[in-house]
Amino acid sequence: MSIALTKVAYTTAATAKGGRAGHVASADGVVDFDLAQPGTYQGDPKANPETLFAAGYAACFQGALANRAKTKGVDTSDSTVTAEVSFGPSEDGGFGLAVELKVAIPGVEPAQARELVELAHEFCPYSKATRGNIDVTLTVV
Repeated sequence: MSIALTKVAYTTAATAKGGRAGHVASADGVVDFDLAQPGTYQGDPKANPETLFAAGYAACFQGALANRAKTKGVDTSDSTVTAEVSFGPSEDGGFGLAVELKVAIPGVEPAQARELVELAHEFCPYSKATRGNIDVTLTVV
């Protein structure tokens, strides 16, 4: 069951050409670079779809964490979120993703940190989009 937007707050777009080893560019020009499959690039490392997904999920989850923590009066400004994205064969014979979100909230007791991470996971748009589709593991570090 999908969750419909009640109002569009922001829309963006990006275009890819050449697939996993091609080029990607956003409509606003902020993103504009070549991609490479992991381990196949020569010289400087290049991003791949999993790198971009990890960056987006980590940033989105960090925002959700700050939002949920604020409602509890907790300062998470020193926190970090690392999204570790894995890619590989899936049970259906195709390929899939799995994510581990590693969250550090300095100065917050482990039980409260875990509660805030769970609240953020319910609130985060990336978490909502992946829920029931891929394995997402939450780890408080």
